Amino acid sequence: MDSDALNTFLVVHRKGGISNAAKFLHRSQPAISRRIALLEQELGVPLFERVAGRTRLSEAGRVLIPYAENAVAAAQDAEQAMRALIKQNSGPVSLAVTGTLADGRLSGIMKRFAKDNPGVTLALRTATSAEVSDLIRRGDATIGLRYNADRSGDLDCELVLTEKLQVVCAPDHALAGKRVRRLAELRGERWIAFPQMRGGHEIAAAHVFALFLTQGLGEVEWTPVDSLTAQKRLVESGFGLALLARSHVAEELHAASISTIAVGDLAASQDIVLVRRRGGFLSVAAQRLLETVRRDYGAGDVATARGAKKKAPAGKIIARRRPT
Repeated sequence: MDSDALNTFLVVHRKGGISNAAKFLHRSQPAISRRIALLEQELGVPLFERVAGRTRLSEAGRVLIPYAENAVAAAQDAEQAMRALIKQNSGPVSLAVTGTLADGRLSGIMKRFAKDNPGVTLALRTATSAEVSDLIRRGDATIGLRYNADRSGDLDCELVLTEKLQVVCAPDHALAGKRVRRLAELRGERWIAFPQMRGGHEIAAAHVFALFLTQGLGEVEWTPVDSLTAQKRLVESGFGLALLARSHVAEELHAASISTIAVGDLAASQDIVLVRRRGGFLSVAAQRLLETVRRDYGAGDVATARGAKKKAPAGKIIARRRPT
């Protein structure tokens, strides 16, 4: 059982069948089928089954998934370690971030890294917080930035910033730039929030509701909007209030297109954490990127952070975006 066989198994699973896996791996369908058949013969169990014309994991296949991911990621670590012996500051580094963290601070980090490390190809992928962890776990990304710590034991999570959340509103709102003593005074407002979804640790409707429920205020009127940009445009137009981190609306606050309402009894925040695969190999370039992220987030003016370090460098940028 080698890493190539396990990788083929994972690709068939992720792409939903032999045909799609063959296209992705640039191999023939018979070659993929033979690879899976040999793996199943070696293990003595079927890994896939056909249900209603679709390829699905068998029970044995579901059990194999985490072991296959670990084995493939370890093989990738070994390959990168060998490359690092030849060239200390070159090769690819992949950064996965939660979509709403792909902001001005991150673009500044990437620009400086690219300038200081021309021999490194830096790839950016955006995803939900849970998906960021999965990308790190599988070895598809080297470093991750997500909201809140992942509690699984196979990842290392390091707090780099705790951002306070604030209520934002249109500049012509009656309470714009003012202060209210209690959150209860905003109960009658319409709220805009991310819809609740698996792995979505942005401030979703459930978080907004929780703030009111803890004070015995019941539910509030809200509109689910799955894009941070759309949320900000709706707030600007006076459609409702939102609970956002200051970094999310820094440009709008500077342009005075969005204002804030200070709330005396509001104590809400969210953690931003760096994620790495426990025991995974980090090249010199990856370590420099890690230090750069720590330093830049640690120097943020919107929260407290741990481990602010000295300046570090990086390379060419490839961006792969997902809608947020």
